[in-house]
Amino acid sequence: MCLADLEFDYINPYDSSSRINSVVLPEFVVQGILCLFYLLTGHWIMALISAPYLYYNVRLYAQRQHLVDVTEIFNLLHREKKRRLFKLAYLVVLLFFDIFWMIWSAIEDDDD
Repeated sequence: MCLADLEFDYINPYDSSSRINSVVLPEFVVQGILCLFYLLTGHWIMALISAPYLYYNVRLYAQRQHLVDVTEIFNLLHREKKRRLFKLAYLVVLLFFDIFWMIWSAIEDDDD
C-alpha cells in the first residue's frame, strides 16, 4: 500500500521507506519461526513448501538487499511492487495449504 501511495505522490519517500523497512525484519523472523515450527511438528510438506521463501529471505538479508533505500525508491518502484505482490500471493497460497491441512487432519481425527 505504501508503494502505491508513493507512486501517486500521496506520501513522501522517507515515510514510505521507513514504513516498509519497519516490517521487513519481523516478516523474516515470523517466516523463519513458521518454517522451524513445521519442521519440529513433522509437517514435512509444509516445510518444503515454505523453504524457498525462507531461502529467498535469507539470501536478501545476507546480500543486504532487504531494506528499501530512500534515494532509490522511485527507480525501483515497479520492481518492488512486483516483488511484494509475488510475496503476498505466495503467502496466500501457503495460508490456503495451512487451512486445507488443518481441515484434513480434523476430518481424519474425526473418522477414528
